[in-house]
Amino acid sequence: MTEQTESASEALALYADGPVQLETVLAGLAEWDLDLAMHRDSWSIRQIVHHIADGDDIWKICIKAALGNNDGEFTLQWYWDKPQLEWSANWKYASRGIEPSLALLRANRRHIVELVSLTPGAWEKSIWLKPPKGRKERITVGWIIAMQAGHIVDHIKDIQNILQAYKNENHQTES
Repeated sequence: MTEQTESASEALALYADGPVQLETVLAGLAEWDLDLAMHRDSWSIRQIVHHIADGDDIWKICIKAALGNNDGEFTLQWYWDKPQLEWSANWKYASRGIEPSLALLRANRRHIVELVSLTPGAWEKSIWLKPPKGRKERITVGWIIAMQAGHIVDHIKDIQNILQAYKNENHQTES
């Protein structure tokens, strides 16, 4: 895993602002809009929101492990053992309301920003993680934060693309 090029303060600011950016793109959507998807076999906006919140919650534990046990081992094997689509089904992404997930995301991000801000050397504290089909790697808190900050941005773009495709489709059928 490669280190991110942004400075720590920029990455932490982007990380902290992620929930606001997500809520901005969701503002004004009707409940049925949340079930829009790019394709029949791709995630809906609702499912993307739950994926973001749950992924962030999982990585929060990794950050806390690194802050509490620098250079300890952390595993996500339990999660990697199943495809994301199976987790989506098991955790009922398609049928749950998004507000509890948005609240969890907001709380987790505030929690981690405060913890990182109060922990000397937090950015460089690390954990050893073995990805599927890979060697154990040392990942830093800074890397995780930058990765999660980028993850939400990527999915916000996915949501914007879904909304744009739906808008274009409706505009064409009305013409």
